[in-house]
Amino acid sequence: MAAEWPTADANAEPGADEVRLVAALRQGDEAAFMMLVEQYHASLVRLAQLYVQNRDQAEEVAQEAWLGVLRGIERFEGRSSLRTWLFRILTNIAKTRGQREARSIPFSAMWSADAAPDEPAVDPERFLPADHPQWPNHWSSMIPSWDVVPEDHLMSVETRQRISAAIAVLPPTQREVITLRDVEGWTSEEVCNALSISETNQRVLLHRARSKVRHVLDAYLQEA
Repeated sequence: MAAEWPTADANAEPGADEVRLVAALRQGDEAAFMMLVEQYHASLVRLAQLYVQNRDQAEEVAQEAWLGVLRGIERFEGRSSLRTWLFRILTNIAKTRGQREARSIPFSAMWSADAAPDEPAVDPERFLPADHPQWPNHWSSMIPSWDVVPEDHLMSVETRQRISAAIAVLPPTQREVITLRDVEGWTSEEVCNALSISETNQRVLLHRARSKVRHVLDAYLQEA
């Protein structure tokens, strides 16, 4: 009977289950490896698609990442969770592939919260002008509440497609962070570790990405 492996721990400090899992991987335990593949392969492919041109190439990147796990598990030191280590392998491979195909450039060379110009989180047109006689810089139109939108419409396939499309056209750095945080459910610490960015950069990128996606959804829901 095959061993029933617990899911890989997402916390930075690996627990006893993760230590046991790593030991099994080092011993060539196929059940342990297949558990990881079943749990994370789809997420690896989704993340790889941020860097390469199509899903077939993303699948190739993910396969290469799994080979990297098998070749490198002996060197895994447990300084981060197994999941963070796995996704760091994936992002390194995907970025290299993307650079070769002129799809992306290194994350660290693209954006810095200190160097980047400020972007408004809300469309400036939603505010009255500074010289308004009664309400300078106040709201001209409030951000609509989604509480009045029927749940089946919010959860519809078309709404999810709009969200995916909005994320797809974000600047690469914002797209990476919002995908990891809001699609994959990573913590801010995991994102910082995997992408080698500061907490400040991560926070600003996520805020800007969410603001842009919300703007697209507001327009769509108002039309609907």
